[in-house]
Amino acid sequence: VHETRKIMHDPEIKITATTVRVPVFCAHSEAVNIETEKKITAQKARELLEGAPGVEVMDDFHKGIYPTPIDAEGRDECFVGRIREDDSVPNGLNLWIVADNLRKGAALNAVQIMELLAH
Repeated sequence: VHETRKIMHDPEIKITATTVRVPVFCAHSEAVNIETEKKITAQKARELLEGAPGVEVMDDFHKGIYPTPIDAEGRDECFVGRIREDDSVPNGLNLWIVADNLRKGAALNAVQIMELLAH
């Protein structure tokens, strides 16, 4: 929670988090709930995410397609699925996000930051 507030430069941002340790060989997985000022439909969120660099959308509820740690293993992308509107709040979205923490969470991020600083 503190880290997100620091990154967003917003000490007042309302965040809740729960950490769960599960026996997987790689990857971090997150169930993310977002509430925005203006409504963003699940379809619009999906379109925005599909155009984002480093993001791969795997989202077909009816076919049982959503990202798992196995999908992320050894890959640089962040995988997003289960994109849906959250009816419990006026402008809410729910997402499931998976990334290989050994790549995206550590080594790759360091390389990408160095590349940005070099330009």
